[in-house]
Amino acid sequence: MLYLVPTPLGNLKDITLRALEILQQVDLILCEDTRTSSKLLNHYKIEKPLTPYHQHNEHKVVAHLADQLLAGKKMALITDAGTPGISDPAFLLVRECIQKNIKVECLPGAVAFVPALVNSGIPTNRFVFEGFLPLKKGRQTLLKKLVEEERTMIFYESPMRLVKTLEELATYFGADRNCSVSRELTKLYEENKRGSLQEVADYFKTKTVKGEIVLVVQGK
Repeated sequence: MLYLVPTPLGNLKDITLRALEILQQVDLILCEDTRTSSKLLNHYKIEKPLTPYHQHNEHKVVAHLADQLLAGKKMALITDAGTPGISDPAFLLVRECIQKNIKVECLPGAVAFVPALVNSGIPTNRFVFEGFLPLKKGRQTLLKKLVEEERTMIFYESPMRLVKTLEELATYFGADRNCSVSRELTKLYEENKRGSLQEVADYFKTKTVKGEIVLVVQGK
């Protein structure tokens, strides 16, 4: 049995009672970074073996983990923050489990783009999640396609690239296109900045940008 268990974005209280129950019951917890996950587990006094599962080793360990699951082990997969599989590793292991008829269950819980979308003031009835834009290859091709996208668009971005991305989107979509940037959601310095792409780019040019970022952009 494999459980996909969402973890808090920042505030440790944002975890479900069922998630804590599952983490207490499993034989092994797979996590991106054992140091990060240990903070959460120690806070809730959960003592279970941890093993790394991240983008750099997932191809190598998937088959071995599936064999352990077939042998009867119960595992939970968590990431540093949010729901496994959303711009984080999970897909390869889930696919392997499905192919080998291993039961997989995903618990509901935190995912950064949902609160960012809901509090953006931009239509929420139809949206597309694009995650991180390609850094180089395919970036311009994708942006050209998205020019005609009518649904609200959601992106993840790093602090160091935020202003560049906002200005690039302003070039392709028009400087007056509405957007919202949510930074450090659920944490002490949470910030939500709304306005046109150009206005928001100009705002963050004057700031030292830190933290996890979700960018929501109005469709055509």
